[in-house]
Amino acid sequence: MAKKKRRFGPVEGADDQPKDVTYEDRFQKTVGRGVEGLGKAVEGRGRTILYIIGALVVVGIIVFVIASWSRRSSSEAQTALGQAIEIAEARVSSVPMPAGSTEKTFKTEKDRADAAIAAFQKVVDMGSGAVAEKAKYFIAMNKLSTDRPGGISDLEALSQGSSDTAYLAKFALAQVRTDDGQFDQAAKLYEELAGVDNPVLSKETINFNLAGVYQKQNKTKEAADLYYNIVKAASEAKNADGEPAAQTETARTAREKLTEIAPDRAKEIAEPEAANPFGG
Repeated sequence: MAKKKRRFGPVEGADDQPKDVTYEDRFQKTVGRGVEGLGKAVEGRGRTILYIIGALVVVGIIVFVIASWSRRSSSEAQTALGQAIEIAEARVSSVPMPAGSTEKTFKTEKDRADAAIAAFQKVVDMGSGAVAEKAKYFIAMNKLSTDRPGGISDLEALSQGSSDTAYLAKFALAQVRTDDGQFDQAAKLYEELAGVDNPVLSKETINFNLAGVYQKQNKTKEAADLYYNIVKAASEAKNADGEPAAQTETARTAREKLTEIAPDRAKEIAEPEAANPFGG
């Protein structure tokens, strides 16, 4: 069965550097893709190492040198991570690029995954920290198409933490469990994610996936409850102007699912009004 192409976590902006590709937190902002989206930069904090040598001026010089090295190292790691992400998202095509094209392509999914894994491993080799952890996450995601057991094992290890990357790893692991028909394990993971307040992935996204697993477990009522809550929350949401907020694709699909398995409950929630194309 052909493997689904997975998108990696969202990349938030890059420093204004004309030549270097700089990757900054929070890369998860998106899955959603909405994965998805997110806004605080945490890189470049620099490690502080205090050496008691006797003369304060000497200590000051050493601290300055170490801090400068740490900032430079972090910046280099972020740039390398951004370049690795570009490789992971490059197009797969057997058609040669036109002369003069600088776009990087790969002939097969495996070629791209192998190249991406090697690039992310270089980031890991630069040191520990948040950037290295993100690189490990991307390695695991790429391994799913070349060494599935190894990728799953890596995701399991990463998911044990409490960072945003660990949160994404657990979500990816839940998707893998679902794909493998391990619905009890998938449901447990989604339930754990739903119980944590974390902005990396919306509760709407998590609960929608959990509802899908419940359906596969023939837990129709539990699935309907989740779909109902998603649709109802979306129907009541307001934008900054106090007007009905635009429905997300997830909310629209949840209504379709609810209509299929519990049509009477779906009728309890009014359909959103069509937006006026002329405004007002």
